[in-house]
Amino acid sequence: MTALHAAVPMLNALASADENSWISFHWQELADNFWNATFDGLTFGAIYALVALGYTLVYGVLNLINFAHSEVFITGAYAVVFTLSALGFGASVPNLGWGAIILNLLLALVVAMVVSSLVALGVERIAYKPLRARNAPRLVFLITAIGMSFVIQYAFFWWRGAVAEPSVTMFEDKPIFIIFGSTISLSTLIIVGAAVVMMVGVDQLIRRTRVGRGIRAVAQDPDTATLMGVNRERIIMITFVIGGALAGAAALFYVMKVPAGVQYNGGFILGIKAFTAAVLGGIGNIRGALLGGLLLGVIGNYGAWLLGSAQWIDVVSFIILILVLMVRPDGILGSNLGKVRA
Repeated sequence: MTALHAAVPMLNALASADENSWISFHWQELADNFWNATFDGLTFGAIYALVALGYTLVYGVLNLINFAHSEVFITGAYAVVFTLSALGFGASVPNLGWGAIILNLLLALVVAMVVSSLVALGVERIAYKPLRARNAPRLVFLITAIGMSFVIQYAFFWWRGAVAEPSVTMFEDKPIFIIFGSTISLSTLIIVGAAVVMMVGVDQLIRRTRVGRGIRAVAQDPDTATLMGVNRERIIMITFVIGGALAGAAALFYVMKVPAGVQYNGGFILGIKAFTAAVLGGIGNIRGALLGGLLLGVIGNYGAWLLGSAQWIDVVSFIILILVLMVRPDGILGSNLGKVRA
């Protein structure tokens, strides 16, 4: 970071704004907090990547942008909060041993993955399957996806109201070690490590298994895959279930990182960011979802420190989406699910 610190005076001279400007650049703050921004961005990026995988898989198989996937994610977040609350977790640090905490977290993880999978599967069966049976135009699918997103979102609003759910603290987030002067906490290690393991697992599932070959075959040519004996409807169902399960896992990590962030519309912005991550890495590309998620998380954090407010994270994300669509619409890695080689 010495180079960035050395460049701060020049950058300030190039991009400073007068006191009446609505925007200002804080190069010194970015340089001072570069590694904190990087590691915190990787943590959020891992969550984006898991949700992005749901967009990528569905787009790869159906050429459909499933905008209801953000509500699949927030359903998992509600499942996590309700499960942990029922197990006795609250706003304070739980007075439990690590063995009990791990068992409870695994239970919450399983519940969230199952609930999100069922919701994703329900959306597919109720909203998209009838449209496929009628050979509806792609625009109808897109409008239906947006409609399903609002239906689920306002179902939660009707049930839980506009107030965020009470915070749930899972464990004491102790610092583990310091690297480049930045403290790495336990939650950072868990979230980034678990997300990478899950993404690698799904990547190998797609490349090495019979189900994965079926998904790739349907993504490449659904008609030929059907003639070759692949059950297309079964593959589509499995795809939604996998995407939903990963969104449920992301929900646990999100509640771990943002304990007070679960409310009826809490999935919308995160879903947009996850979609942006999928586009950035190459929508339809599993490894692209991981790369795009991590990059988006880090770049968004840099933007927040540079521009002086966490609110700029969302703006930076949308700017990235526009730039990617303008410059490289296929994303960084650029391939689609049907071209994945075993």
